[in-house]
Amino acid sequence: MNVLNWLFEAELHIGSKAILWREIIGNLFGLASALGGMRRRVWAWPVGIVGNVLLFTVFLGAVFDTPQQETLWGQAGRQVFFIAVSVWGWYRWSRSRDAGGASDGGAIVPRWATWGERAQLVVLYAVGTAFFWWLFGIIGSYGRFTEAWILTGSILATYGMARGWTEFWLIWIAVDAVGVPTLIDAGFYPSAVLYGFYGAFCVVGFVVWARTRARLVTDPTSPSVEVVA
Repeated sequence: MNVLNWLFEAELHIGSKAILWREIIGNLFGLASALGGMRRRVWAWPVGIVGNVLLFTVFLGAVFDTPQQETLWGQAGRQVFFIAVSVWGWYRWSRSRDAGGASDGGAIVPRWATWGERAQLVVLYAVGTAFFWWLFGIIGSYGRFTEAWILTGSILATYGMARGWTEFWLIWIAVDAVGVPTLIDAGFYPSAVLYGFYGAFCVVGFVVWARTRARLVTDPTSPSVEVVA
């Protein structure tokens, strides 16, 4: 059996529950990406993309064989958006790092979104959730509102991270608050556990980025480098 076959077929059995190893591995890549994001390292983006590809196959139960036999269109769809936005974020952070980055070694200097940008996020969250709620009503969904909320928030959080907005951590917390009970109900236990951990991790990440921003803007040796276009 080659590595690819093992990756798609291997399961971890805990009592009567079967868990795909690719769900566990995909979430571990996601965790590594989150840690890299908190440290503002460029490698966080490609590492996250690997996890997104693996988790896409996990949540698309209608195509790929999974023990849960559930298709979470929002969860699967967000992996596609993650990959697209992550390629863009990878590019932006790489350019910012090459332009000088932050004095502490981070690729970017975090910043607070302007009030106009915050309003934009709120409006896009509402519009996006409504749109995907409508779309999932057509194609079917495990939970129309929860899937729409998770998908929209995930897109906006990843976009905010690419822009270097500290508020992106708060969007992730809103996503995790809905994502944990949804995943538990659908039987995706490794992802649910990791979402719960992410929720606490995002609180820490928000504090770290806020403090980093305050420290770097008062550091006379720190270049005034934001994420470049």
